Amino acid sequence: MPSLIDMRRRVRAVKSTQQITKALKMVAASKLRRAQERVVQARPFAREVQRVRASIASRVDQTRHPLLEKRPGAESGPTMVIAVTSDRGLCGSFNQNVVKAVSAFIRENPKRPITLGLVGRKGRDLLGRRGLPVRFQYVNLPKVIGIADAEAITEPAIADFLEGKVDSVHLIYNEFKSVMQQQLRVATLLPLAAIGESEAKAAAPTGEYIYEPSPQEIFDVILQRIVEVQVLHALLESTAGFYAAQMTAMDAATRNSSDMIDDLTLTMNKIRQAAITREIIEVVSGAAAT
Repeated sequence: MPSLIDMRRRVRAVKSTQQITKALKMVAASKLRRAQERVVQARPFAREVQRVRASIASRVDQTRHPLLEKRPGAESGPTMVIAVTSDRGLCGSFNQNVVKAVSAFIRENPKRPITLGLVGRKGRDLLGRRGLPVRFQYVNLPKVIGIADAEAITEPAIADFLEGKVDSVHLIYNEFKSVMQQQLRVATLLPLAAIGESEAKAAAPTGEYIYEPSPQEIFDVILQRIVEVQVLHALLESTAGFYAAQMTAMDAATRNSSDMIDDLTLTMNKIRQAAITREIIEVVSGAAAT
């Protein structure tokens, strides 16, 4: 049985750990609120980009743009998988879920050439050792994620797709649903889906409009911007999901620390009581002997 001093040391150590988990929980809660605000603020821009694309789709030839080209190898040819994880841990199974999804994708396509794009330090550390070619690594994400970060990630993906090095690009990330839930998403980033005729007519503006530059040039720019917006959306969702997962994990750790402190305190009291009882017996035995 451990000594009373050892038990006291263990209680102090667990209490110190509990203070750390409480602090991390409060920090994560504060950052989560700001991350949620950024997700909400980005949604109107994403909707407007899609609306403008749909309104111009009826005035251009969608088949002309290579980002909309669905190639024969889109389902079985070379592909790029962009995995979005966090730079830090202490967030439960948040990053492991992305790693498992990437591993499942690799197992389901054993003969398919796969290139990885790794976003986040945890994804780089866990997936970079799989032996697959890594096209790019993007770690140390800034506190405030902007469109420049999305551009840096989409640039090599679009370049490889346009040059024919890959026939498709997939994006795997955690989507923020609530504080208690993050949903894993596996989305096709490229090729983009073409706008249907009915959707284009519904979004088309009434009356006559003069486009400057031409509708085709605007359409070409909008398509690349849509890819960047999708990546930006994934980064913002993943960031909010990370803070939610970290807050939940630290809350559970704090509660588990409380339970452990109670158990250790009970054991410590039993040891102390046993020591007091033993001393009393020794005193009584000594008195009786005299």
